[in-house]
Amino acid sequence: MKQVTISNPFITLIVLDYGAIIQKLLVKDDEGRYTNVVVGYDYPSKYPNDTKSLGACVGRYAGRISNGGFNLDWKNYPLPTVNGIHLHGGKEGFAKKYWTIEEIDHGDEPFVRLSYMSKHLEEGYPGNLKATVTYKIRNNELFIIHEATTDLTTVVNMTNHSYFKLDREDSIDHYFLRLNCPKVVETNTTLLPTGKVLPVEGTEFDFKSVRQIGQTRLDTPFATDDNSSFAAMVYSKKSGISMEVNTNQRGLVVYTPNNFPAICFETQNFPDAPNHPHFPSSVLRPNETYRNASVFKFDLVT
Repeated sequence: MKQVTISNPFITLIVLDYGAIIQKLLVKDDEGRYTNVVVGYDYPSKYPNDTKSLGACVGRYAGRISNGGFNLDWKNYPLPTVNGIHLHGGKEGFAKKYWTIEEIDHGDEPFVRLSYMSKHLEEGYPGNLKATVTYKIRNNELFIIHEATTDLTTVVNMTNHSYFKLDREDSIDHYFLRLNCPKVVETNTTLLPTGKVLPVEGTEFDFKSVRQIGQTRLDTPFATDDNSSFAAMVYSKKSGISMEVNTNQRGLVVYTPNNFPAICFETQNFPDAPNHPHFPSSVLRPNETYRNASVFKFDLVT
């Protein structure tokens, strides 16, 4: 298992070739101390047994797919499921694959680029898909850019699955959260979309104005606001660290696990889009390029 470190005066990033995982992301708190703001293992050898996709690149399709698969161009593609649900790309997905380190640059804007070739019908998906993820740091910003091309029409929806932890506390109740997301993708008891996209006003999902997370726990797909300068913002007064999330994606899954204090911001398309024609399309055709470009900007609370 290979480990790559890139850094600048603001950020140090450690990435693994296994799962294209973000193992550590170090930023400075309000006392100038480096804080690792992602949950991860100290030893890379622990990751093959991880079941939470800690810091991993998730694909070929992030999130849930219903109906045991999907129809595309009048053909059905069955996918592996657990209790009728296909999650995060299947049995292994991209998170359990060794990626190729394509390029490392330690210049003014350091970056590392990794690639993975997902073969035709791997996990049931059509097409030989060439996937890449680029992690780049510029000043106090982390850029995560997922791209993919295919030789057959397919569906793709990649995201990074880092669990952010902005301080050393054993809770995130004190975090302040703002989501520039006017609508929520309604889900049923199995967290599959019902097909409805509803306003957040008057619901527990309304974080359009900044407020404490408190007891609210989320595993929720939101629809982002195309006209907003950022999709999400979260900060901790305990460390003084704030993080702003910007993305070109139409969806943002916010996830707060029950068994440890952290919060995910999965920038992606809507879950189960292949089975909901009115959702933003996840279809990728030959001679097209899939691109998920997201930016995580760190600062200190003033």
